[in-house]
Amino acid sequence: MSGETIYALASAPGRAGVAVVRVSGPGAGSILAALSGALVPPRTARLRILRTPAGEIDRALVLWFPAPASFTGEDVAEFHVHGGRAIRERLFDALAELGARPAGPGEFSRRAVEHGRLDLTQAEAIADLVDAETPAQLRQALRQYDGALADLYEGWRADLVGALARAEAAIDFSDDGVGEGEFAAARARVLEIIVAIQAHMDDQRRGEALREGLKLAIIGPPNAGKSSLINALARREAAIVSDIPGTTRDVIELRLNLGGYLVQVADTAGLRDTRDAVEAEGVRRALAQAGTSDLVLLLRDGTIPYTDFPGVMPDLLIWNKSDLPGFQKRDGISLSLKSGEGLSDLIARLTAMVAERLETQDQMPALTRPRHREALAQALDSLRHALTAPPDQPELFAEDLRLALRAIGRITGRVDVEELLDSVFRDFCIGK
Repeated sequence: MSGETIYALASAPGRAGVAVVRVSGPGAGSILAALSGALVPPRTARLRILRTPAGEIDRALVLWFPAPASFTGEDVAEFHVHGGRAIRERLFDALAELGARPAGPGEFSRRAVEHGRLDLTQAEAIADLVDAETPAQLRQALRQYDGALADLYEGWRADLVGALARAEAAIDFSDDGVGEGEFAAARARVLEIIVAIQAHMDDQRRGEALREGLKLAIIGPPNAGKSSLINALARREAAIVSDIPGTTRDVIELRLNLGGYLVQVADTAGLRDTRDAVEAEGVRRALAQAGTSDLVLLLRDGTIPYTDFPGVMPDLLIWNKSDLPGFQKRDGISLSLKSGEGLSDLIARLTAMVAERLETQDQMPALTRPRHREALAQALDSLRHALTAPPDQPELFAEDLRLALRAIGRITGRVDVEELLDSVFRDFCIGK
C-alpha cells in the first residue's frame, strides 16, 4: 500500500565498502530526523551520526528528497552506511521500530509509476539496466528508460484519441454535415497507425532477442568438434570434450558476450542414427533446439565424405580439422579447433551475423517484451476490425478504437478517458 513507509537495500547485498538503504513513504522524513537528529537540506548529502536509544549505528551520508521531486514521487530518504552486515541489520531494525516495513520486489519502481514519475516501459527499463550484461543491452535499456518507447506508443495513442474524437463527432453531429468527413478522416488516420504498428512488430523480434540473448545452436555429427568450439567461444572448459562418440547427450547452454552482444549458445548431441534410446532423445532435442534458434551453425569434420542432414538448414557451415591429412576445403568456413587456425575468422563472421540480426539503422525504438507485442497485436486486431464498420455505423468503429486505445495504454500504464473529452471540445469547438 502506498500509504505505508517502506525500506530496502538499494545497493548489492553482501560485504561492500558502502551500502545504500532507501526509505520511501510518508514517514521517511520523520525517520530521517529521528536517526540523524534533524532533516538535512533537500538533495544535499550530509555526514551524520545515526543513533537510536540503544546506541550509535554508524556514521553515514544521508540525503533527503521531499515529494514530489523524488524517484517514487513520495518523501524519500537515503542512508549511505558502511557495508558491513551488522551495520545493515542494525539499521533495518531501527527502521522497522520507527514504523517502516521491508519493500516488496519492485515496489519502489511501482510507486514511481503510481505517482507518475515513470511509465511502465521506463520501469521495465530499470530492470533491464540492472540486468544488462553487454553494451548493446545497455544501449537499448537506456534508450527505453529515456522514454523513446513510451513516446512512440503515446504518440499512437494520442493519434487514436484524435481519431476517436472524430468518430464521436460523426455520431453526435451527423445532422450538421460533420459526420461523413470526420468519419473518413478518422478511417484514414487509423490506416496510417495500422501500417506504423505493423512495421514496428515486423522486426524479427530484434529487441526481445537483444534483451534476452540471441539463441545460437551448434549442431553436427559426433566428434566434429562442437564441444571444442563451445569452449573456444567461451574461452574456458565449459563443455566436456571426448573422442568417444555420443558424449554430449543433452542440450548444454551457456551465455557469451560476443562482440558486445549477449548470445545464448547451445551445444547439442551429435546428429546420427542410433539405437541408444538416451542418445536418440539427445538427437531429437538437438534438432528441436535448432528449430527454435535464431542462428544455427552446422559444424562438420572436413576429413570425411559429405553426407546430408535432412531438415537441417544452417545459417553458417563450418568445416573443422583443417590441420589433418585428408581435409577437403569446401564451401563454408575452414578451421582447426586444435591449432586455432581460422577461429578468429569464424568469430568475426559470427559476430557480424549476430550484429546484423540484432541491430537496425531504423530510428524507431525496438519492441523489447512479449507483453508489448501481445498488447500491440490486440490493438491491431481492434483497428483492423474497426475498418470493417460501415459509414452509417460509426459507433461500431468508435468502440473498436476504444479497445485499441486500452490495449496500447496497457503498455505504458497510462489510460485516461478524460483525454477524449478534452479532444472533442478543443478540436471541434462543441461548446455552444
